[in-house]
Order: sequence, then structure tokens, then C-alpha cells
Amino acid sequence: MKQTLRLFGPCILATAILAPLAFTGCAARVRVYDEDHRDYHRWDDREDRAYRRYLGERHEEYREFSQRSNEEQRDYWNWRHSHPDADH
Repeated sequence: MKQTLRLFGPCILATAILAPLAFTGCAARVRVYDEDHRDYHRWDDREDRAYRRYLGERHEEYREFSQRSNEEQRDYWNWRHSHPDADH
């Protein structure tokens, strides 16, 4: 019994520590660098809503931000810096 606990104890401990990480969304960990403004933006639900609002104002269809050209991404970050979230 002691030998079994000695073998599985570290596995149980590792699972307890790592389990919360498995259930967090990847979007919260994605950071995008804004070269012109020299800052990082966390791409999460809030940023996605802002991006969709930006596209709506321009009557553009949704396309993944990462698939946009550098110029299109720059245009978005310029817009984003002039349209901060109300709760920031």
C-alpha cells in the first residue's frame, strides 16, 4: 500500500495542481502585440467583442484577426486605441 501511494502520490498532486489550467480558456492566454503602439493586448471575449464591433462599423464580414494583413491589423489597433472599453 505504501509503495502504491509513493508511486501515485506525485501523480495525484500534479493532477490537483494542473487540473484548473486544463479548464481555463486558451483565449485568456493569447496576447497580441500592437507594433505601432508598442503594447500587448490580451485577446479574450472583450477584445473579440470590440473586434466584431469594429467590423460591424465597417460593414465587413468576420475573418479571424490572425488572417488579416498587417495593414488591416494596424487599422484595427488604431481604431481600438481610440475606442477603449467603458469599464477601463
